[in-house]
Amino acid sequence: MPKHVVAQVDDIPPGQRKIVSVEGRSIGVFNLGGDFFAIRNQCPHEGGPLCEGVVSGLVSSRTPGEYDYVRRGEIVRCPWHQWEFDIRSGRSWFDPAKTRVATYETSIETTTATSVETTTGTSVETEGGATACEADLDAAGYQRGPYEAETYRVEVDRRLVVLHL
Repeated sequence: MPKHVVAQVDDIPPGQRKIVSVEGRSIGVFNLGGDFFAIRNQCPHEGGPLCEGVVSGLVSSRTPGEYDYVRRGEIVRCPWHQWEFDIRSGRSWFDPAKTRVATYETSIETTTATSVETTTGTSVETEGGATACEADLDAAGYQRGPYEAETYRVEVDRRLVVLHL
């Protein structure tokens, strides 16, 4: 199953969405309280841009006059004809047995890139382990100056939202 990095975790705050294009498909990626869900940005009713619709919840009533607002931020409503779909499952709430929107698996992956430069300035080591020697600089006509900068190890940790198609 192909994997596609669609965002960094911080790019989609809780309660927000990002619409991406992957392999010719428009897909909405939603952050529901730190969990990421992806659905097709095409309403099965008439092809409207589903993921551009209002994100809300559902009203529930056990008895007349009592109302509860449930599933806050987990239901997306198509902007064309107001059909509602569960962001977590893709199921509709008017015909859950038959009508649904395509869903896609997501995951969070962490990557670390490390860059190290020695304090003597003689080599630079990167994530791939490549080394550039002073001899290469000498051969190119460079001359070493009298000063050296103090260098530090740098690591970059990134948490990525990955879409699996």
